[in-house]
Amino acid sequence: TPHVMRVWIDIMNCVPRSRLLLKNRSLDNPRLKQLILDELCKHGADAKRVELRSPDISSVEHLNGYNLLDIALDSFPYNGTTTTCEALWMGVPVVTLAGNNHVSRVGMSQMTNLGLPELIARDTNDYVNIAVALANDVPRLTALRSGLRERLKNSPLMNVTRFTKNLEEAFDLIWKKYLAEPKA
Repeated sequence: TPHVMRVWIDIMNCVPRSRLLLKNRSLDNPRLKQLILDELCKHGADAKRVELRSPDISSVEHLNGYNLLDIALDSFPYNGTTTTCEALWMGVPVVTLAGNNHVSRVGMSQMTNLGLPELIARDTNDYVNIAVALANDVPRLTALRSGLRERLKNSPLMNVTRFTKNLEEAFDLIWKKYLAEPKA
């Protein structure tokens, strides 16, 4: 949205050597790609610092693309889910904005489960400040990046045993409460 674009451009303007990389299926379309670039520039982006890409051909190429990033900026009001997990797996911290409903609180849930509440913004000013501070603190960014995959592997997000146990308990409760034959 134009609002998201303005926020991302604010971050770029506060981090002078930064670049913005956006990747989406629709960017295969040259007209749409130009329309998005024009919109970004209309909101103050320097076209030389923006890269718009269509998806990679293979999963390996896609994941390797995260090696080009220092920080990922979660979309809002609809947060990423899979892309956030991919970024984290590849060692890229994600700054997220906590919203008011499920689709805008997924990033908050993920960062909370990773023990990274400092990457959760309360509002767009906070979002900009978190991203800028992280970009300008190279030792902190380096330390965070080096441990993200391990942190993700050891988090509740990837605890298959716990998830399965909780799911089984939920199914059991549903069965007992709603589906089992009523007792006479």
